[in-house]
Formats: sequence, C-alpha cells, structure tokens
Amino acid sequence: MDRSQVQGPAQQIGFSTSVDTARKQTYNTCSVIGTKRPYAQLTTTNPSARDDHVLAEVTNIASNRSNFKRPCIGSRDKCRFRASRIQNVTTAELQIPQIPEYTRRRAVHCTPGPSQNPLLSLSNPRYGLPANLVHNFASLGVNSIYPWQSSCLLGRGLLSGEKNLVYTAPTGGGKSLVADVLMLKRVIEDPGKKAILALPYVALVQEKLKWLRRAVDGVCKNVEQSDQTPDQHRRWRRNHTSVRVVGFFGGSKARATWADVDIAVCTIEKVDSLTSSDHYGPYKADTKVQANALVNTAIEDCTIDDLSIVVLDELHMIDDDHRGYLLELMATKLLSLQHGVQIVGMSATLSNTELLAKWLDAKYYQSKYRPIPVEEYLVYDHSIYPASTSSAYFKTASQLNGTQPRCSVGATRTIQPSEYSALKKPIANAVISLAIETVEAGYAALVFCSGRQGCQSTALMIAEAMPCGNGVPDDVLDCRKEVLSDLRSLAVGLDDFLEKTIMQGVAFHHAGLTTEERDIIADAYDHGTIKVVVATCSLAAGINLPARRVILQGARMGRDLIGPAMLSRQMRGRAGRKGKDEVGESYLCCQKSDLEEVAQLLEADLPVVESCLTPQKRGIKRALLEVLAIRLATHANAINDYISRTLLSHTMDRNALSGVVESTIQELIDTNLVAVDSTGSYEATLLGQAIVVSSLSPEDGIFVHEELQKALRAFVMDGEMHIFYMFTPVQSAGLADINWPIFRREMDALDESGLRVLKFVGVNPGFVNRMANSSKTLPERNAEERNTARIYRRFYAAFQLRDLCNELPIHAVARRYETPRGFVQNLAQTCEGFAAGMVKFCDRMGMGMLRSVLDHMSDRLKAGAKADLLELAKIPFVKSRTARVFWENGMRSLRAVAEASTTDVVPILLLAQPRKSKINEDEEERYRQKLTLKSEIIVSAANRLWAADGSRERDLNACDSFSLSSCGLATSLGPCAETPTPKNVGPGLAPKRHTLLRAVAREGDQVGNRSEAEK
Repeated sequence: MDRSQVQGPAQQIGFSTSVDTARKQTYNTCSVIGTKRPYAQLTTTNPSARDDHVLAEVTNIASNRSNFKRPCIGSRDKCRFRASRIQNVTTAELQIPQIPEYTRRRAVHCTPGPSQNPLLSLSNPRYGLPANLVHNFASLGVNSIYPWQSSCLLGRGLLSGEKNLVYTAPTGGGKSLVADVLMLKRVIEDPGKKAILALPYVALVQEKLKWLRRAVDGVCKNVEQSDQTPDQHRRWRRNHTSVRVVGFFGGSKARATWADVDIAVCTIEKVDSLTSSDHYGPYKADTKVQANALVNTAIEDCTIDDLSIVVLDELHMIDDDHRGYLLELMATKLLSLQHGVQIVGMSATLSNTELLAKWLDAKYYQSKYRPIPVEEYLVYDHSIYPASTSSAYFKTASQLNGTQPRCSVGATRTIQPSEYSALKKPIANAVISLAIETVEAGYAALVFCSGRQGCQSTALMIAEAMPCGNGVPDDVLDCRKEVLSDLRSLAVGLDDFLEKTIMQGVAFHHAGLTTEERDIIADAYDHGTIKVVVATCSLAAGINLPARRVILQGARMGRDLIGPAMLSRQMRGRAGRKGKDEVGESYLCCQKSDLEEVAQLLEADLPVVESCLTPQKRGIKRALLEVLAIRLATHANAINDYISRTLLSHTMDRNALSGVVESTIQELIDTNLVAVDSTGSYEATLLGQAIVVSSLSPEDGIFVHEELQKALRAFVMDGEMHIFYMFTPVQSAGLADINWPIFRREMDALDESGLRVLKFVGVNPGFVNRMANSSKTLPERNAEERNTARIYRRFYAAFQLRDLCNELPIHAVARRYETPRGFVQNLAQTCEGFAAGMVKFCDRMGMGMLRSVLDHMSDRLKAGAKADLLELAKIPFVKSRTARVFWENGMRSLRAVAEASTTDVVPILLLAQPRKSKINEDEEERYRQKLTLKSEIIVSAANRLWAADGSRERDLNACDSFSLSSCGLATSLGPCAETPTPKNVGPGLAPKRHTLLRAVAREGDQVGNRSEAEK
C-alpha cells in the first residue's frame, strides 16, 4: 500500500500536517548542473531594498536559465549599528546664553610673539643658548616661548643655577620646556657636570628621550672650558663633546655607566639606581632601583660634585604611598650636602607650592595659562550642558539632580535615544555618538573608561558604529594595514579585538597590552592613523597624546571616584593639541547617582601635598637607615640636622618629630639594622647596608633576609622552583591576584623536588585546596597573616617565572594563567629588577654561592630561555621560543647568525611566530616585509655583537699579556702565553689556556699588590 494514502488519527478527524502540505505542492525545477553560464547572468541580482543585511531575493527557477539568480550576501562593510544624532538646541530654547571660552579667546588675541617682545625668542642673548640648540628647538615646533616661561626663566639665579625652582602650570601649558632649558644650559656650559631628570612613567621616559635626543642633535659642549684629560673609564667611543642622553627604566637595553651619561632620564625607581651604585660594573638598566640610589652611589663614590641639576617632574607624587618618599629622600640629601646642586620641581596639580618652595629653598612660580582653550561639558540623560568653570558644574549638577530649587539651566545640545539594545544606556549612547561625531569632523578623540574590559568593549562598539565608506583616504587605509602588520609581527601576535578595530581607526590602550603593543598604538594615534583611542583612567597620566575631544565614560575607577587631580589632568590636560587644534573639548558623561558627588569633586580644591615620612606611612624608617648607611650622618646632632631639612619638618611639631626620630632609631637598633659604638656613633650593620644597597624597605629587607637564611640552611638544588621563588618580588603591588584553581592545578603537577620546595617555604596544600573550593580572599589582618599572604603570592608568581624561563612565550603564559599578557610582561620586568637587587643583597652579605645562582637565573629570565640559549638571546628579537627555533634550525651561536643572510632568517621567524588568523595575499606580503626588516636587524645586531666579543677578547688577551709580563710570568709560561685563539672558536668558547692565563694574571696582580703594601 502507498504510504501517502495512509492516514493517521489527526488526518482522520480533518487536520493536516506540514508534511501533508508539502506533498501537495508541485515544483517546476530545472537542473543547471554542468551548464556553463556567462558571468553577467550571475551578477544581475539586485539586493533587497528593504534590508542590506538579508539574503538577496532568490526567484523561482524556471525553465529559462537566463533568469537564474545566485544567492548573495549584502554589503559586509555595513556597520552593525549607527550612532545617534546630536542636535543643537535653538537659541530660543536656551534659557541662559553661553559664550564659550574659545569664542572669547578668538576675539581677543592675548599671546604676543617675538616681534612684540624680543624676550620670547630663545635666541635672545639673555638666555645664553647655542644657535644649534635654538635651531633644534625650532625644528621641534618651539619657535617662541610664552610670556610666563620667559618670566620664570629670567628669575634671579635660575639660569646660572644658583637658585632652586618650584613651579606649576597646566598640562599643555609648556612647563617641561622651562626645565629643559635650565638642564641643557647647565650641561652645555659646564661639560664636566651631569643632570638627572626623574619621571613617573616609562611611557613618559621614552617620549622624553626621543625629544631630548632630537633637541641636542649636533649640539656640542663647551669643552674648551673643561679638563680635556681623557677618561680611561669611559666605555663609549663617540666624541665626548656631544651631549649624551641615556634612559634608565625597566625594560630598557642601555648599558651605560655614570661616566657615560650627561643627562640621565629615569623613572622614579630608576633614578635611584644610577646613583646607588652598583660597584660591579655597568649599571643594568633593568635593575629596579630608585632615583634616590643614584645619589647614594655618587655620595659613596665621592662623585656628587659631578651632579649639577636634578629635575623632578610630577612633583605632586611626593606624597605617593609607594614611591613618594624616594623623591623626598633624594631632595633632602641634596639639601643636606650643600654642594650647589640645583633642584627643579614642577607639576600641573600643586596646591601648596609655597610650602614646597620653602622646603627646597626655592623660588616658586604659578601659571594658569593654556595656549589651547578648553570647553567643558557635562553629559547627562541624553543632554549636553556647558560648564566652563567648576562652580558652573556644581550648579548644573545640583539642579539636574533636584537638590536645589529649579532655575534656568538649559542644554546646548541633545543626543537622540538609540534604537539599538547595546546603546540603550544613556552613557554608552553618549560616548559612542560623541566619538563618531569627532571622527566625522576630521579630529581625534580620547575615551577614558574604568577598566580593561570596558576599554575593549567600548572600542569594539565604536568600531562597529563607525560609518563605512566615509571617504577614508587610501593612504590612511594602507597605514592601518601597516599597523596590523606591525602588531602581527610581534612575538605575542595580533590581539583578536585589535584585529577587529584597527581598520576602523579605533584602538584601546591599557596595562593588559604589552609595551610593544602600546607603543605601536600610541605612535599610530600620534600620526593620525588611529582616530579614537580608548584607555583606562589609571593610564591617563602616562599617555601624552592630546586630542581634540576627551570623553570620560563615567567618573569612577572601579567603585571609587577619580581624585580631583587625576580628573583635572584627564579633562583639561589631554584636550586640545597645539598646532593642530584651535580648541579642546572635554565631556564628562555622568549617571544620576553620581551627579552630586561629581559636582562636589569638581568644586573641591586640589589635595595638599604631604610628606611620606610620617609614622603612619613609615617612610622615616627607611630615611634614617639610608642616611646612616651612606654615612651622611653618624651622630644625633647630624641626624637632627638631616631631619630638619625634610618636608616633614615643615609640617610636624618639632618636639613630636624628635620623639618620632628617637623611637625609630631605637626600632632600627632592636631589629639589628643599626648598631651603636662606645662613642655613641650610629652605624648601619651589614644587614642594614645590604637593605639600602638593594633598594628595599626595612620591612621587606628583614623578610628577604629571613628567607635567605632559610635557603642557606636547606636549598633545594635538584629543581628550579626554589630559585624562582627567591627572586619573586616581595612587594604585593608587583604581583597579580591568585587564581586558586590554577594554583591547585600547578601545585598538583609539581614533581618531588617542587613538593619539597612547597613544604620548605611554608605553602600548605590543604589551604590551597580550601581556597580553590571557596570564593574567599587571603586574610591580611595582622603582620603574620600579611607575611603568609606574601608567601602564597610569591609562589604563585614563581610558577609563571618558571614557565617563562623554560621558553614558554608571554602570550602562552598569559593564556595558561588566565591573565593579560601585559601583566605577565610586567611581572618578568619587575622580577628582573628585584633579582638584581637580590644579587646585590647577597653580595653585600657575603653569600657568594647564592649570589652566583641568582645571577645566572636572572640572565635566564631576561632571555626567557634555558642556559644553552643565553648567547643567542643577546640578539634583539631573539628571545624565548624564537631563540629555540633558531637553535633547532642550526643557528646556535652569534657567529652562525652573523654569517647568515636575511633570506635564511625569515623562514625561521615564520616558524617562531604565534598562530595567526587567515590573511589575504596583500596582508601576507606586508607581514613578510616586516619579518624581512626584523631579520635585517637581527643579522646586523649579531654582527655587532660578534665583533664586540672579538674586540673584548683581544683586549683581554692584551691585558693578560701585560699582567703576566708585569709579574714576570710570561717567560716561564713560554710560547703558550702568545698563542692566538683559533678562528673557529666562538666567543665564550676560547681554549682553556686563556682561562688559565687570566687566573695566573689575577694571582700575579694580587701578589704584586701585597708586595707594594708590604713596602
């Protein structure tokens, strides 16, 4: 029986199913398989006029094959949603006329030029600057200076270096130029003098380095006025008449000594490192030391007279809980020495300038001038309200929130509510609309968010709302493709979110990105390739990228409101670009619950800068230990004189301060950091000296000493975990939060050696399991619990260090531990600096074997590789897995890479690159061009390193011959002493006879020294 004739129960009572309906329909189809048709017949489809995103309409296929239409997708370039329109409110609807600041400034031109005032030209003889320097300033865009800059520079005793200076000016008002002129003038006029410039962030150091090097290009020092005796300790081969600008910061590759530097540009952590000498050779740029340490070394080495000027940028950070006390210690020591070192402090957010000037015995200057006017707006509930002053902000916000009687407050513009669900919230809709409006007008915008996830999601929404086909020039599109190629060629590969946003001219910038990624994005934004950058609020001070429009997506960082200083820098400091914009705009997008608090925040005064040496912040303990360790003071009177020169002495009662000093010294004695001799003199113990030279706080130093003592009693040498744990930073600020399930996973995978380390350092596996099964956080209610939490954080970080040193790339470690790769990179750099401090600590304490072990592992951490790859890792771009790929492909030494061609290196780089997404032929060609350029740099660097190693080997051989002849051993050794190194032996692989010669020479030198001493 035919199954179609069988009826079910439903059909028997009159119902029909969809199957029945389908069987009743007839189709007139004709197969087109194997039939070749002209292309024109396949492209005649007109997309549906109703919706560009739907499938094009497919007509019934009739017997006439010419009517066949292939299904096709509509335009893929169409944005996912459109930004809302922003409409102006008519003048009749406005209840209060608002005259923007820009209109007033344009009507009355208030900035004179050199033609009106000759002192506004840096070529004026009053400034005494060389013509080359003035010309370089002009090429950098500084054709004239502002009246306030001229008044400040011409203050009595400033250009001559006789007086200190404290001044404040708005961001973008030209405050850095004043310090630059003073600093360069001192170094050029007196070639024997040096300068230190301390900055708070690495990004600012890198930017300042580029600017200063361009400013001093071709500028020569007045060497005829200086001692031209050659410096035998100078390592640089270039002419010492040039001004040498060197950067010292975490991650830099500089290998300069204090003698090689004219201007040292440092982070606050690094400035200390230059002076706090490392007596064992060149200063390692990745050594985490403070600016204060640089001065310490100069004092200990009696070279403090070489220092002429110290510039402290962002002076308001002197009350920062983590780094502020270092600035105060350094300035206080310079004031105590009375060696004529000029101190220049500047900031955009100082409220008590007079107090700081009194402390530093300095002149002070305050300026409120901004060359680019800024118009400020408050955005609330789809409306934009003008507010040119804080009082207007407060008035507007209070009325909008209903806390004051309603009066005449009107919006100048309104934002249409969005029909898209992703933009239903007024703040999100306002941010997207304002950003898109800025780009369509041809300008750039900065958007500040409260967190990394918010940055990425906001950047993605702006990119998706960016109108397509808006006339972006082909050269700009090519530049964006170049940015993608640059990011793709990095060792970490291309971020998935950036891949979606870059071609739309949008990017994000936060701490989760690596340093290289942030540099590429910042450079692309600065050149106009990227139009919108979304950044976190915490990075606002570290980004020196002005924009026509600054948009704040709320006024909170997490749950807390942004401070008034940070808010001021973000809104007024980044809005407006001199030379490109006539006006700057700042928009604060706010929700109703925050209106009144934001209004009070904007109405509040800037916080008063206070000392970090107060007993609550415990900075005075570090200050007293340091001044005793470098023997700047040894008796009670000298200590009191030193304390009287601190900022704390200007804000604290004298009797109370004396009591604090006495109790602190007694605490140092009780903890065995300071000793008292029979004459009543104070002296730092060996432990106290080790703490100071390694740039640790007394509390951290005592903890490190206890850990090292335990390690000396039983060090687990049959594995690596104990070593990695030892140079994991003790400061919690440099360590990421613990992911307890991952901690348990890594702990369960430890071998027997790792388990012994686990038990030895005090990690309880049962506690880890309990934390992994709960959502609790580590208790830190007292000192004992804080030390316990520190142990667990360090061990968790040691897992990541282990993987990095075993050639796991940064992006793979980040994925394994579910943390941003920028955090992993920052951890590695922080650990490099802490490891260098640990090496100094062990060296001062006489722990030679432990020092050697830590020094070797520190080299491995820098290379991100095992011991056999350390030589290859000296080459730029050849680190971690890349170095292993070179090794596996036969390039196992500097010589092998130096003798290779770029065509040999490119395939190896392709093997080492992380997995990349599918790209077209054009992008593939760009990608290969980037790798070819990188390979040229690799081969060139390998040649330089190979030549340098050969030169050092020859110098060492010459030194050996001299030492042997001086002690009468060359003749007894015979021809062995003059046997050259075989040509086929690479650096570090010289015959054992050379090692023997060096050992004999050193022994001969020691014998000679003893003989001279006896005479």
